[in-house]
Amino acid sequence: MNSGQDENRERIDRLAWRKSSLSNGTGGNCVEVALLDGDLDARAAGAAHKAGDGPLIALRDSKDPDGPRLYFTRSEFAAFRHGLVAGEFDDLT
Repeated sequence: MNSGQDENRERIDRLAWRKSSLSNGTGGNCVEVALLDGDLDARAAGAAHKAGDGPLIALRDSKDPDGPRLYFTRSEFAAFRHGLVAGEFDDLT
């Protein structure tokens, strides 16, 4: 790994990942979210396609913290969250 990749990895490792307090204590059945603050974090995380869209919200599987992540703008995440609260996805659980 070159020094740029090492620096990117360190930035991502320092993200403040959060999960629901309703998650079971073993980390199963849960996703975690983190706020990427700015374009540098977006590029470091591999979300350069969203750079310039403002702060991003990252989602990952808590059981696979080094696995793939999804990146959303605040407005994309807000629309999804409002759909959850409104029960639009209740048939999926």
